[in-house]
Amino acid sequence: MLLRAAVFLGVATASAMLTGGETDTPAPRSPAGPAPAAGPGAVGAAGPRGLGAGLPEKSYRLRPMTAESPVRPPAAKPAVRTRPILELPEQERSGRAMVLTFDDGPDPRYTPAILDTLSRHGVRAMFFVCGEMATDNRDLLRRMASEGHVIGNHTWTHPLIPSLGRGALESEIGRTSEVVQSCVGEPPVWFRAPYGAWNRAAFEIGADLGMEPMAWTVDTLDWKEPGTGAIVSRALDGAAPGAIVLNHDAGGDRSQSVQALATYLPQLLARGYRMTLPTLPSR
Repeated sequence: MLLRAAVFLGVATASAMLTGGETDTPAPRSPAGPAPAAGPGAVGAAGPRGLGAGLPEKSYRLRPMTAESPVRPPAAKPAVRTRPILELPEQERSGRAMVLTFDDGPDPRYTPAILDTLSRHGVRAMFFVCGEMATDNRDLLRRMASEGHVIGNHTWTHPLIPSLGRGALESEIGRTSEVVQSCVGEPPVWFRAPYGAWNRAAFEIGADLGMEPMAWTVDTLDWKEPGTGAIVSRALDGAAPGAIVLNHDAGGDRSQSVQALATYLPQLLARGYRMTLPTLPSR
């Protein structure tokens, strides 16, 4: 508990400095290992351009990558930002548009049920995947792609970015883009820093790989496992046109997250909200 508190305080400080006071929410990691970690139209798996409880606990581990193709260089690199994108721009908020995002997966215990719920309601979402989880669960990446979801980059092992040297950070981000590209045919065009802790190097490396940085405006705090009702309440209370909602499909026991999504998603739709995907900013 003391270690988790110390990490949280350090992350909050880094996030506040780099996101203008936006409070971040580190997802607790399993004790089994070190911390890991749009609208209509054609959508690529990596982004639009214009429970079962019986499985053993996943241990987050760093593996050397082999036989992955180098990331295809982007046609036009985005500008290097100093802050992540927090919400949809005004022109994309029509129809009370919102974005659902899921971090840390894919996890075969929880991600399939989340995909089932999204499919049942005809909703597409964004999945910010960790490379070490993605390489072990490529079938889930392919399912995400085939069902029209956007796959984003969430580093390889879910480290605290400000604690890394530039070379290590380039490896964390670059290898994750490689495994996504090898799986779905194109590299991700969106990137999210673990814990919401950004630094200049993260913005520069992400832009060099053709990715835009995305954070969130609504944190369900599902990583705390506060109970299904609490997660539902935070999602419904935070709903607003342009909101980007943070959920998790891995990194711990996410059964509450699965149940909460199945509860709050139909309620949001009944209230007239439209779940959408962001469009890349002009380059």
